[in-house]
Amino acid sequence: MEIQKVKQRFGIIGTHPALNRAIDIAMQVAPTDLSVLISGESGTGKEFFPKIIHQNSARKHGSYIAVNCGAIPEGTIDSELFGHEKGAFTGAHDSRKGYFEVANGGTIFLDEVAELPLSTQVRLLRVLEAGEFIRVGSSNVQKTNVRVIAATNIIIIEAVQHGKFREDLYYRLNTVPIAIPSLRERKEDIYLLFRKFASDFAEINRMPPISLTDQARLILTNYRWPGNIRQLKNITEQISIIESTREIDEEIIKRYLPDYQPVKLPALYEKPIDEKTFNSEREILYKVLFDMKNDMNDLKRLVAEIMDKRSGTEIHEEHAGIIEKLYQSTDHAEAPPTLHINPSESHDIQDTEEIIEESLSLEEKEIELIKKALDKHNGKRKYAAQELGISERTLYRKIKEYNLE
Repeated sequence: MEIQKVKQRFGIIGTHPALNRAIDIAMQVAPTDLSVLISGESGTGKEFFPKIIHQNSARKHGSYIAVNCGAIPEGTIDSELFGHEKGAFTGAHDSRKGYFEVANGGTIFLDEVAELPLSTQVRLLRVLEAGEFIRVGSSNVQKTNVRVIAATNIIIIEAVQHGKFREDLYYRLNTVPIAIPSLRERKEDIYLLFRKFASDFAEINRMPPISLTDQARLILTNYRWPGNIRQLKNITEQISIIESTREIDEEIIKRYLPDYQPVKLPALYEKPIDEKTFNSEREILYKVLFDMKNDMNDLKRLVAEIMDKRSGTEIHEEHAGIIEKLYQSTDHAEAPPTLHINPSESHDIQDTEEIIEESLSLEEKEIELIKKALDKHNGKRKYAAQELGISERTLYRKIKEYNLE
């Protein structure tokens, strides 16, 4: 019941358990002065949770300041947060209080905290640990009693590993973590949000609200929503103002959904190729080649056994089917070879494959597999990459490396 009251007060729509859990944590941590780190994709509504915490804390009568760390230039971020003295830098004609001084006794919300420069992170850590800061251009230490709530849309531990975010600051901010689910995780909430946005827009602009057919509703629910709630609201308002009809079908809704795919394909996650990834792909390729070689050996062994048992008679239809299946399993595009057996020469049959030395060059095998995958999919690299079990970016790199354009 308490969670429902919070939703009504702050205009939060949804019933997903992960959303309710995030609200519940915010309510539990609100009476304390612990630092909170809110994580979630861009557009998931992270900005509501600092307000929930502030309004349910003992600081609710103090100042609440929201700072977008990514929107402030690096050269002025220290001045904005901690203030500066007159003449501290060019253009500093007067002394100025920073946010930590203004918000004394209240709450500061640092949105996109991972965008802070490392030098500013050191200053922030001192505020969190000792409640002290120094204005730019000053040597006087000042005290402040501010609660810090931070938010980020990246996996901040990866930024720590790459040296872009201080580890000690991360653990100091992450005293109480709150994870906000993405919209695609909250499928049952998508239509609820759509109806709310459509109703609000129609009321403000004095027009009938739009509605969806069953098929359009299904498409809306199954879309990935990379921009999350913010994207859903924008699209709802676009359709409301642009379309003359008030009932939206599947053909209309598709026009407003970028890169809509009726079939859910695996998403390609692009990241720099490191040595570990490259070695992993080599191991996979080695395994594929090793399995192919084992299949060929099984085929040879089966043929030899049949020839020994039959002593020159024709191969049984059932065995021929097994041979064909084994041959196809090696991913050969050509038809399996026709076996001609002469009874008089049954004891002198030689396996010509044995006298041809097989190339064990990994590079040649890579080139061969890439060519086959591209031929199979008519040069479409996206599907060729899926066939090979590697990323599309890796396939582009290998095509360029082996000059297969």
